Amino acid sequence: MSWTGLLRVCIIIVIAGALVILAVWIWQRELIYFPDTAQPSVPHGAVAIELRTADGLDLTAWEFAPDPTTDRDAAVLVAPGNAGNRAGRTPLATALAAEGFTVLLLDYRGYGGNPGSPSETGLYADARAAWDHLNDRFEPGRILLFGESIGAGVVTGLSTEIDPAGLILRSPFTSLADVGQEHYPLLPVRLLLRDRFPIIDDLASNRAPVTVIYSEYDEIIPAGQSKAVAETAQATGVQVTLIEVEAYSHNDPALTGGAQVIDGVTAQADDLGLTEPRQ
Repeated sequence: MSWTGLLRVCIIIVIAGALVILAVWIWQRELIYFPDTAQPSVPHGAVAIELRTADGLDLTAWEFAPDPTTDRDAAVLVAPGNAGNRAGRTPLATALAAEGFTVLLLDYRGYGGNPGSPSETGLYADARAAWDHLNDRFEPGRILLFGESIGAGVVTGLSTEIDPAGLILRSPFTSLADVGQEHYPLLPVRLLLRDRFPIIDDLASNRAPVTVIYSEYDEIIPAGQSKAVAETAQATGVQVTLIEVEAYSHNDPALTGGAQVIDGVTAQADDLGLTEPRQ
């Protein structure tokens, strides 16, 4: 090949690479958020509630009442991952309600028939609206924050503004940039990314106990990142519990709401004294 031909090939490669990077920059949120936009039917045991966000959106969420025989007079705010909608978290919410918790199952903007489009700032605002709803009835020391995957980033970010009783982080990553670089090693993810969810940084201001739940076989969130989250939390001096679940994928039922997950929530509540209603 002549020098002219080689130069042309190089130019084509550079242009193609630039176009790929431009496309990723423009449509990056389509690579992060995978909402099921359909509005699901309200399941047995739940009631639909409306949450008003600070930027003026009305979001539908579900609230599950506690089993009256095990009522703890405590609440769990569930912040989902980046795919599906609230319907897929019904088994988790139902299991937690059976353990005596009031459960608020959040659905973000753009998910489950809700208006708007997801973004880091938007998801934080959605979670804050959910917190405010629960805080009208429960003291902060009786509200646990449960976040799965990207939801772990949401609740950890929320914890920098409020003072929850505890954090339960299921399959957390150190930051969205770190996990993005893991999946797209040839792209300058850290330079391109607009939404960050810096869990490691946000934990610096957390004073609540932290439970980290993970699987060694999680194909989406590397187990090493989840364990690094636990190590970072421990370095701040809070009580940390690390639970390895025998699960074989990110969405294995054992990891999304199995017995070890539910036990992890109840154990943290028991350690906090949230075992029965206030007298």
